[in-house]
Amino acid sequence: MVVMGVSGSGKSTVGAALGQRLGVPFADADDFHPPENIAKMAAGHALDDTDRHPWLEAIGGWLADHDAAGGVISCSALKHVYRDQLRRHAPRSWFVHLDGTHDVIARRQASRPGHFMPTSLLDSQFATLEPLAADEAGFVVDVDQSVDAIVDQVVAELGR
Repeated sequence: MVVMGVSGSGKSTVGAALGQRLGVPFADADDFHPPENIAKMAAGHALDDTDRHPWLEAIGGWLADHDAAGGVISCSALKHVYRDQLRRHAPRSWFVHLDGTHDVIARRQASRPGHFMPTSLLDSQFATLEPLAADEAGFVVDVDQSVDAIVDQVVAELGR
C-alpha cells in the first residue's frame, strides 16, 4: 500500500498508523531520498523527473520486497507516471490518496518544524498532482479529520 499526496497531507503519520493497524512494516519514502534531493528541496527548489527517478526505483524495490507479506509506504506519488513506475515493481500496489484543500494542507505543513520540504514548494506540489485515475487501484480520503478516522476509512475500504 502506498499512502500518497502532497507534502504536509499526513502521509507519514497515516502510513505509520496503517502499518501498525494492519500489522505490516511501514517505510517513509523521505528516507529513500539521496542527499542531493534533500539539499535541492531544502534550498526551495522542486525536484524534477530526473531527480525523482532513482528515488522512485528505490521505493519500488521496497514495495517489491514487501509485495507478498504486505507493507505500507508513504510516498508523494504525485503523477500517474510515477505510480506506474512503482507498479512496475509491485503490480498489486494499492494507493491511498490523502486529499485536502490548499489551505488545510498549508496549515498542516506549517506545523512541521524542521522538515526539509519548505512550505514555499506546496504550490508546485499541487500543480504536479494528478489524482488517481479510474484505472488505478486505490482510494481517496479527506485529510481534514483525525488520523484514526482516516485509518478506519482505509481499513473499511480494504475490506470491500
